[in-house]
Amino acid sequence: MGTILKGISRIRWYQLTHAYGSAQDVPGRLSRVAWGDVRTSVDALSDLGLWLGELAVFDATVAAVPFLWDLATADSVNNRAAVIELLQAILEHGNPPQIEVQLAAHRAVLTGRDTLGMLATGSDPAVRAAAHALRAAIDGHTCEACRPA
Repeated sequence: MGTILKGISRIRWYQLTHAYGSAQDVPGRLSRVAWGDVRTSVDALSDLGLWLGELAVFDATVAAVPFLWDLATADSVNNRAAVIELLQAILEHGNPPQIEVQLAAHRAVLTGRDTLGMLATGSDPAVRAAAHALRAAIDGHTCEACRPA
């Protein structure tokens, strides 16, 4: 998938929103996941979970998902399993008032399915388990937003 977080500065995060308002802090949290120690990464992922996927999905979620896929595949990242679990949380949550945002967020997660083959056969058992769980969630995914019209 390339360099971790490549292109993150091209996104106008301040124009996007998450569960608590402006998404201007999202790049910093993604960076902490990418390069932080275990505790820093855990704290950043906790924030990202609350902001992007555990309550509902938002336009910042759509922008963040490709970077989450990058983080999930980078061996140098602590807590890759938790990144994969966040991707699954995003797939499992919606935003009924903004169905187009929900569809875009889900599609962003669904497009990474092929990546799961590599993750499901890696050396880290937690990553393998999270990858298998996400693959099952993707394969069984049905929601109103994603159903064909």
